[in-house]
Amino acid sequence: MSDSNEKPVLVVLSGAGISRESGLKTFRDGDGLWEGHDVMQVATPEAWRADPELVLEFYNQRRRQLDEVEPNAAHRALAALEEVFDVRIVTQNVDDLHERAGSTQVLHLHGELRVVRPEDDPGLVSDEWIKVGGPELPGPDVVLGDTDERGVQLRPHVVWFGEAVPMIEAAAETVAQADVLLVVGTSMQVYPAAGLIHYAPADCRVAMVNPDPESVRGFESVVHDFIVAPASEGVVQWADRLQQERG
Repeated sequence: MSDSNEKPVLVVLSGAGISRESGLKTFRDGDGLWEGHDVMQVATPEAWRADPELVLEFYNQRRRQLDEVEPNAAHRALAALEEVFDVRIVTQNVDDLHERAGSTQVLHLHGELRVVRPEDDPGLVSDEWIKVGGPELPGPDVVLGDTDERGVQLRPHVVWFGEAVPMIEAAAETVAQADVLLVVGTSMQVYPAAGLIHYAPADCRVAMVNPDPESVRGFESVVHDFIVAPASEGVVQWADRLQQERG
C-alpha cells in the first residue's frame, strides 16, 4: 500500500481479452486451437522436444502478427493513468501492447513474445534472456541454430502448458501492495493467475471490466465495481471516473 505522500498504487491484472480487441487471437478463441494449431503441438515442453522447428516458426508468426497490430484505447487509458497513479500491470499476455501504449511497469506472468532464452534456463535468470530484434539477435525470426554464447539453443520465453510460472510470487507481491485493483480481459478462471485477486489488501478497491456478465460469478464478495463492456470501452469509462474522483 502507498503512504499519503506517494501516488496511490493501481495494479492491473490483464488477460487475453484486452489484446483481442487489437486483433490478436488466442487459443481460447476456439476449441484449443491457436491460429489453426493444436496448442499441445506448439506450446508444451513435449512439443519443443518433438519438433522445435515447428514451435519456433509458430512463435515467429505470432511475432510478425504482433508487428501488424497497435495498442487499443484500453491500453492507452491505463498508460495515461500513470499521471496520477503508480500503475503496475501484471499481464497474462505475451505481447508488448501495454509497453507500446506507454505503460512503464509491466510484469509478464507468462513470458514475452519478443524475448528468447536458452532452453536450459527455466525462466528465472533474466540477464540471460535475449531480445529478438536486439544486437544479439537481430531477427526478426528465431531459427534452429540460434544459440547463446555457450551454444545452447534459444527457445521462446513463454510459459508453456505443464511448466511452472516463475513470476507468480512477484505478481502476488505486487497485488498485495494495491490501493486499487483492476481486472480486465480475463475471467480469472485459470490458475495460478486466478488466485492473484485474493492477494489484494482488505481495504483495496477492486474493479472488473468484462463483456460477459457471468464473469463476476464467484468474485461478488471481492469486486466492488463491475463494468459489463469490452475492454476498450469499459477501461476508458472506468479510468475517466477514477480520474474525476482524484480531481
